[in-house]
Amino acid sequence: MNLMESARIALRSLAANKLRSSLTMLGIIIGVAAVIALMGVGRGASAAIDSQINSMGTNLLFVSPGSTSSSGVRTAQGSAQTLTYEDALALNDPENLPAVAAVAPQVEAMGQVVAMGNNVNTRILGVTADYGPVRNYTVQDGEFITEAQVQAKSSVAVLGANVANTLFPDASPVGQSVRINNISFKVVGVLTAKGGSGFGNQDDMVVVPITTAMARLSRNRMGAGNVISQISVQVGDAKQMDAAIEQISAVLRERHNIRYEDDFTVRSQQDMLESATAITDVLTLFLGGVAGISLLVGGIGIMNIMLVSVTERTREIGIRKAIGATRQNVLSQFLTEATILSVLGGLVGVAAGAGIAHLISGVSVGTMTLQPVISMDSVLLATLFSLGVGLFFGIYPAFRAASLNPIDALHYE
Repeated sequence: MNLMESARIALRSLAANKLRSSLTMLGIIIGVAAVIALMGVGRGASAAIDSQINSMGTNLLFVSPGSTSSSGVRTAQGSAQTLTYEDALALNDPENLPAVAAVAPQVEAMGQVVAMGNNVNTRILGVTADYGPVRNYTVQDGEFITEAQVQAKSSVAVLGANVANTLFPDASPVGQSVRINNISFKVVGVLTAKGGSGFGNQDDMVVVPITTAMARLSRNRMGAGNVISQISVQVGDAKQMDAAIEQISAVLRERHNIRYEDDFTVRSQQDMLESATAITDVLTLFLGGVAGISLLVGGIGIMNIMLVSVTERTREIGIRKAIGATRQNVLSQFLTEATILSVLGGLVGVAAGAGIAHLISGVSVGTMTLQPVISMDSVLLATLFSLGVGLFFGIYPAFRAASLNPIDALHYE
């Protein structure tokens, strides 16, 4: 008996019990659909985070304050007040730091912003004119902070897209006034929307000149310096990343009189991307593993039904063996039936999983919008796994059928 003949007989046998066959396939369908949909969600989250990090700019290094220690207890990284505006100015030195292309310090705080009877509590960023090109921010209306406004400590502000929509839902914000912590600022621009992810929404903020923020919105000082939150450094060439880190570290160690442990950290954009990717890869594998459990349940269902089928068709097996069917013929017959059940269920499950992924596309979860990504490797993995499940759980019933004694089978009632 060839493969085509086995498939024809298997299809005829399955068609004779349509409801039972459909219910048997249901476990495989649910399992494959869950694998496709959940892995799509995991891949989509990974792609969204990658896009969010890449939207920050290119060839970036992030210099952050270190940690403090009190009574032997060390606080989290970034909690110390060790970076100053003067440090950022020192890093903007092409002669001593040739690998550094641009430097963009920032001061960050939360503030209440009020305008036209509307208000919002959001991030207030004090930045320089270089912050826009370094961090890949553009304006959709008006202009960004200028160097002249930084030098003059001007009371001007650029609104993030969400803040602008909240405060000025029916009017252009440019030229209007807003009050930040009861201090009046003139709106000179609105940032182009970037969207948000697990790293927060980049549209929920207000940008002001860093000198204005330090003088009027922030009171943090350290000796003769003005404390800042972070320094973004753009490197001229990706190949110069390591050289830039060494040059930045050398300058800051000299300025801070450091001999042993650094009071700052330097992280690259690639470090952030690798950390985020590692997390999302674990999430994707976990979601796929959870969904894979339902595939195993579906496989057990196939084995159960095939065992029932062997019992019901004992006399048929005896007749087949009596007229010349070999052990191999019977084995391939039942394995083919189990394989057809699993493959058909897998194909329907792939279509169902893709449909579920399409339905949940665009659903917002916190600051992230779900955009599942269905890749061919996940489809191939789910299909092959369903095929493997059918073969694995069909082997025992097939062997049991092939091992039946034809005389005993003919006498079976």
